[in-house]
Amino acid sequence: MTQSQLLQFAVETLERLGIDYALVGSLASSTLGEPRFTNDIDILVELDVFDAACLCDAFGDDQYCLYKPAIIDDVTAGRMFNILHPASSNKIDFMLVGDSEWSRNQLKRRMRRDVLDVGQCFIAAPEDVILGKLLYYQDGGSEKLVRDITGILVRSSDLVDREYLDRTADELGVGEEWRSILAKLG
Repeated sequence: MTQSQLLQFAVETLERLGIDYALVGSLASSTLGEPRFTNDIDILVELDVFDAACLCDAFGDDQYCLYKPAIIDDVTAGRMFNILHPASSNKIDFMLVGDSEWSRNQLKRRMRRDVLDVGQCFIAAPEDVILGKLLYYQDGGSEKLVRDITGILVRSSDLVDREYLDRTADELGVGEEWRSILAKLG
């Protein structure tokens, strides 16, 4: 199973189950900016325990690796979880919407875009992808996060709401990192 096939199955499953989601992380930044290889698929979801059980059941055949009780525990505790496809080494990281206003608003601000050869799916707004990258960068992330941000700013500049980005970066405590990246761009 290719990464595109796994993403397509995940998107079809989430939409069939009526679970709100948005593609985030490197696939989102590759769609909006400079394409690059990534080892996993990152999806932001809004789940309750019932939805999590339904999602596990949908991925429940023997080609996926998951442990339903652990996933239910993770959702109850507000932690991310993953589902693996061992035959291909592909993985989906499901991140749960958090308590912050920014986290909750990501699903409200999402948009439908063509992703890989999957077709249309929900993807986080470019500003939210950038903010997520800034948060990881602040926590000691690599320079490839800066390249991801730069790629979005170059290829999707017409979609980026700079006022929202400036304000929210300061609210999230990553304003200094944001301004540093902008200074490098000149």
